Amino acid sequence: MKLRSYFLPICFLMLHLAMFGQDGITVSGTVSDAQGSPLPGASIVVSGTTTGTQTDFDGNYTLDNVPSDGTLSVSYIGFTSKEVAVNGQETIDVTLEEDTQALEEVVVVGYGTQKKADLTGSITTVKSEDITRTPSGAAMQALQGKVAGLQVVSSGAPGTGPTIRVRGIGSYVDGASNPLYVVDGTFYDDIDFLNNEDIETISVLKDASASAIYGVRAANGVVLIETKSGKANQKPQVTYNGYQGVQIAHNVVKLSNSEQFATLARESGSAAEAQFIDNAIQRYGRSRINPNVPDVNTDWYDLILRHALQQNHSLGVTGGTESTTYSVGLSFFEQEGLLKMKNDYERFNIRTKLNFDISDRLNVGVSALMSNATRYRPEDGAFASAYFAVPTMPVLDPSKTDAYPRPYANAQDLGYRGTQNPFPLMDNTENRNKTRNTLMTFDVNYELVPDKLTFKTAYYHNFETLDVREVRLPYFYGNGNAFRENAELIKRNETFSEQTWDNTLTYNDSFGDHNLTILGGTSFRDRSFELLEVKALNFPNGPGIGDESYYIDLADTIDTSTDSGKVRVTGDDGTRQYFFSYFSRLAYNYANKYLLYGTFRADGTSKYQEKWGYFPTVGAGWVISEESFMQNVGFLNFLKLRGSWGELGNANVAASTGGITSDEVVAAFGDTSYAGIVTSSDFEALKWEVTAETNAGISARMFDNQLTLEADYFNRETRDAVIPVSRLLVPGETRQNVGRIRNTGFEFVLNWEKQVSENFRYNIGANFSTLDNEVLDLADQENLTTGGDTAQRTVVGGTITPFFGLEVDGVYQTPEEISSDPAAQAAIADGLVVEPGDFRFVDYNGDGIIDAQDRVDLGSYLPTYNFGFNFGMNYKAFDLSLNVIGQGGNVIANQKRFAIRQTPDPNIDRDFAINRWNGPGTSNSYPSARGIRNPWSNQFLNSFFVEKGDFVRLQNVTLGYTLPQLKGKFNPDIRFYLTAERPLTLFEYNGFTPEVANGRDNQTYPIPGVYTLGVNIKI
Repeated sequence: MKLRSYFLPICFLMLHLAMFGQDGITVSGTVSDAQGSPLPGASIVVSGTTTGTQTDFDGNYTLDNVPSDGTLSVSYIGFTSKEVAVNGQETIDVTLEEDTQALEEVVVVGYGTQKKADLTGSITTVKSEDITRTPSGAAMQALQGKVAGLQVVSSGAPGTGPTIRVRGIGSYVDGASNPLYVVDGTFYDDIDFLNNEDIETISVLKDASASAIYGVRAANGVVLIETKSGKANQKPQVTYNGYQGVQIAHNVVKLSNSEQFATLARESGSAAEAQFIDNAIQRYGRSRINPNVPDVNTDWYDLILRHALQQNHSLGVTGGTESTTYSVGLSFFEQEGLLKMKNDYERFNIRTKLNFDISDRLNVGVSALMSNATRYRPEDGAFASAYFAVPTMPVLDPSKTDAYPRPYANAQDLGYRGTQNPFPLMDNTENRNKTRNTLMTFDVNYELVPDKLTFKTAYYHNFETLDVREVRLPYFYGNGNAFRENAELIKRNETFSEQTWDNTLTYNDSFGDHNLTILGGTSFRDRSFELLEVKALNFPNGPGIGDESYYIDLADTIDTSTDSGKVRVTGDDGTRQYFFSYFSRLAYNYANKYLLYGTFRADGTSKYQEKWGYFPTVGAGWVISEESFMQNVGFLNFLKLRGSWGELGNANVAASTGGITSDEVVAAFGDTSYAGIVTSSDFEALKWEVTAETNAGISARMFDNQLTLEADYFNRETRDAVIPVSRLLVPGETRQNVGRIRNTGFEFVLNWEKQVSENFRYNIGANFSTLDNEVLDLADQENLTTGGDTAQRTVVGGTITPFFGLEVDGVYQTPEEISSDPAAQAAIADGLVVEPGDFRFVDYNGDGIIDAQDRVDLGSYLPTYNFGFNFGMNYKAFDLSLNVIGQGGNVIANQKRFAIRQTPDPNIDRDFAINRWNGPGTSNSYPSARGIRNPWSNQFLNSFFVEKGDFVRLQNVTLGYTLPQLKGKFNPDIRFYLTAERPLTLFEYNGFTPEVANGRDNQTYPIPGVYTLGVNIKI
């Protein structure tokens, strides 16, 4: 890894320069509110230092050693902080105004902003300081556990972002439940290209009232990202944030060692498996500790995993004059992968944002963000090979002199059916993705009527290219065993472009107690995609030949065959779609007490046969705390009831496919033949899915605004959901807009913040959300079943795609138990073998037979609840923060363990080896070594292989220290910090991680703990 040599020298140089000290004057005075009442416990600090005090019971203070040209920062909970220049004064009295910022705070909404106090929908905003605390290449990872109703499923592979779900899943189509991302007005399918340091805020629009302004892209929630901007009349401010750290794979699954594996083989009842152990002894010798075990004990996970380095460096400059603001940033992120192969990710970003006031009424903004990333993808088969690889075999076998390019050991040499060694795949495979993103925006704002009517026109262009190069070099195990014969080279170039032109008119006015905002606009989008892919065989390769030969024109052959999915491996493809929309919004409040909000959007598209969709929403709010009868409720500062309803569209479903075909047929009637035409159709006349959502909520601030509460209930129903439907009298299925899915739940957020003294401040927060997912309609179909052996079946009244199988009711302990069980006797009569150590299953239909009719719902991969907890404190120059997250109510199908039944000779995890049944009374939950592979025990997926996905995690701990300011004119703010990301996760699931996006764990990439040392410098 290319660790930058300048990082640590900067840290130690700044530490060495941290000398301070300056004689000053003594300042005293009082701090009071606007009515003249003293404010006891108010904080007075010399700006830029840790020198400070607080007022006594009468609001008086005295502060020594204050620079005569310094500035006092005066603050008190519930009041607006104030900066006061000393100017040599020894007596300074300060009056603080009540803090209405929390209520006057402006939040980003679609095509504009709105005061937080006026919101009728559900919006959560996460600010820059909370985003940058997470050392991750994916910005959305920083939101895990911080937003109620938002599920973030982590990914450990470098350059891969998390899976994001807002209030559950409303579509049966894979990938169609992803939210819309809007970066400075531009639409994106993901924001993995963004650096955390580039982001000012991330706002999650969760309900229909907040999201519907985006129409057909908003059904799964909207994530608005504002990048950093400059401020008017601000001197240039330079910031640097850098960290370096190490990633460590936690909760690595322990595999059976050689002794345990040999025991399992001999208990399996298979003479062949016992012979394979003897073959390994003959080939590699006997263990000196146990002569019945080979002298090899390979821990494959230990060999394929490594500690991986990670670093990030960000440099930014912001500022502005009276008429111009600017923000410029550079960032570099680099992350090694945990898999011991070419498995890395690096990204370089440059961004700039400029804003010009041409006149009092004309403003022009220009911004650009360019990202250049290179990702080396891991070999997907490596983890599966490592899990199944027998421990009685080494990585390399020196006796295999004819193997190439290295003497890889092969389990087939011991009698096993598979090669099982992951290293040939890892050593001879390289998957490189080069991604370049360019975001360009240009907008013009003109006040047609000063402070009343504004016209804005904005052009956004999102341009992305992806260059994929997959290299698969040949290898040979020797002695006629498995090999990869051809050198394969796949190159794929993808180009994506999305151009958007928005035009809006916004009218703002206040008259008497009436406050009104009206917005109307149009949006045109041009979205195009092109792909060119070529596969070539047998280019120059071998010792001394590197990537200089990875070019198509050096290969012997262009492969024009088709892959297993009947897709040509060499081909050209592309799409182009157009969208045009009209939208409007009205926001009204009366006397800051009664709120009304509504939007309407009409979306037109070339994507579907139904060209137009119409999406209205309405919201209302009542600020009860503004009523006269609430004025004497002293502890309550703000209380608002809010409710909303709206409809949203989901255009993430793929466009219609298929067609109408006609075939000529001949039929005989009597003695005469007649020719005719038979017409059939598999054409799919699709449109967007539509989601209707109702939201009701409470917002409150109490105890001098120190305690805040947000509580919501939502009911989100998707109609016209696209599902596969069997065709009458015709084989196959077509997709149709006929399903209905409902998600309901509660969300609660509590935060407490208190300034205890001038030196100590703390905050505590928690959020909790529930989710109830239910399928309401499948177009009269009995069920939808997918997943093959690990079946998932959707039925009306259940959750979407829950796992489906037999329920285990213990393990047979004795032959007598088998004799007394009618189901076991029926299986034996049918030719199956049932013995002690096999599973006992629940006969749900009571017919005395265990078959497919006894399968039941084994649980959903969707959590029924999520929670987060955060704590932060500042004591003098130290700061500490921590986050805890968790979820529950979901299950995970342990596919890697379930696959043992089909491959009876590989290894299995140590948990099974230790807890297996090996005699009466030893276990009533784990089968025997023979039983786990017995057709009776594994004819269907069962509850033994479907495990709980509940977990609690210490998500982040950060400890920081801010150095005292340097003396002289050069006085930067310097803060060092240590971060532990995901240091501890508590769960029961037998896998690397309980975070599995689709609930099917077929060798999920480990999610590491990350430990970093960093520095923030502000000049």
